[in-house]
This record gives sequence, structure tokens and C-alpha cells, in this order.
Amino acid sequence: MRIKTNDTVVVLSGKNRGQQGKVLSVNREEGKVTVEGVNEVKRHVRRSQKNMQGGRLSKLMPVPVGKVMFVCPKCNKPTRVGYKFDEAGKKFRACKKCGAFVEETVASKR
Repeated sequence: MRIKTNDTVVVLSGKNRGQQGKVLSVNREEGKVTVEGVNEVKRHVRRSQKNMQGGRLSKLMPVPVGKVMFVCPKCNKPTRVGYKFDEAGKKFRACKKCGAFVEETVASKR
């Protein structure tokens, strides 16, 4: 999965199509991301010690990662993300449209 937390994404389909938001969390096992201001649902909550008021609370629900697309910070267009290496040999995420480096990736040891 090439989308990470704090990336800006645009929703491709569904009731929130066309909306942009920042990725708040990524669930790799389920293949879903939670996006700020997207897929907001109402949850009916009973009064309790934690929630004294009760009633209907707004909650963000995750969206499948296939329904969102990364927005390049340089060209500000939805694009796919690839990987490139710089002169020093460091691996970076890169925009497929303009070729700009997005951020350095940390190599994980497995």
C-alpha cells in the first residue's frame, strides 16, 4: 500500500466523490484508510460515564484504499505513486505525473 498517514487524497467514487482530505489512519490488514471529513456516519450512543450527553455522535469510518487516489503536493493532481532512487541511492516515493519526489521511505527489515 503506497498511501501513508498525512497524505492528501481524493475520493474516486461513492457519496463523497471528489472530496479531498488528509489521511488520518491506515489499516493495512483490511486495506482501508480513514480520511478527514469523508464517510462520516452518525452513531447512536447511550448515556454513560464517558459520554454524559448521549445522543447521535458523528464518527469517521474507513474507506477502501482502492476508492482513493494520492494527490501530488507539487502538481496538485490526483496521481499514482511510484518509487525512485536519488543520486545517493536513497529510495523516495515519487509522483507518476510530474516525477517530483514526495518523501523518503524508510527501509523496513524483515
